[in-house]
Amino acid sequence: MTHGDTDMASHGTGAQPLLTARELVKAHGRTEALRGASLDLRAGEILAVTGTSGSGKSTLLHCLAGIVRPDAGSVTYGGLRLDQLPEKRLSELRRTDFGVVFQFGQLIPELTALDNVALPLLLAGTARAEARTRAAAWLERFGVRGQEELRPGEMSGGQAQRAALARALVTGPKAVFADEPTGALDSLATEEVMTALAHTARESGTAVLLVTHDAQVAAYADREVRLRDGAVSPLEVTA
Repeated sequence: MTHGDTDMASHGTGAQPLLTARELVKAHGRTEALRGASLDLRAGEILAVTGTSGSGKSTLLHCLAGIVRPDAGSVTYGGLRLDQLPEKRLSELRRTDFGVVFQFGQLIPELTALDNVALPLLLAGTARAEARTRAAAWLERFGVRGQEELRPGEMSGGQAQRAALARALVTGPKAVFADEPTGALDSLATEEVMTALAHTARESGTAVLLVTHDAQVAAYADREVRLRDGAVSPLEVTA
């Protein structure tokens, strides 16, 4: 079903948006990455943001996750204007309410898979024994059982990326932001990673904003929006 604008797409089911972006503008030097992008992320949904390379997808994700600040526009989460919060508060939110996954996982190479997943819990003050127990449970949920003591360089790409997803979800975040999470994987590993992510997110009620150029990946989403020339294309908001 196609709607005329992002608000209709976001409120058509009556679901309250978890996070709202309005008229985001962001430039990198002289290049405008975002030119008035707006969207809503609903609680518990998987939303795919698609578009060609250079359309602004990653920049949009970084603005929504509070990693970079937009030059103009607003990002609102739980009554908070993320674009106006101090960096310390944004860092806290990324430890507690948000999880972020990048294309190459960005696990810490010196740490084992178990310690990588436990790290966000340790940073939040969880006791080491409990953090490791919870981390092991999440690795098992993502099908990485038996790999706990391996370092990222000793794991396959699919295993490492599933460990990265476990790390993003271990704190019980409200939202996970995944930037091309399967971009470095083959089709079989992509299917394994996306099946695990979709199942776990729906089971835990976590919203997922998924940036991808891959139709196979976007097919796992509940809804898709297309970014074109730095703006959400109104006629291509689907539900």
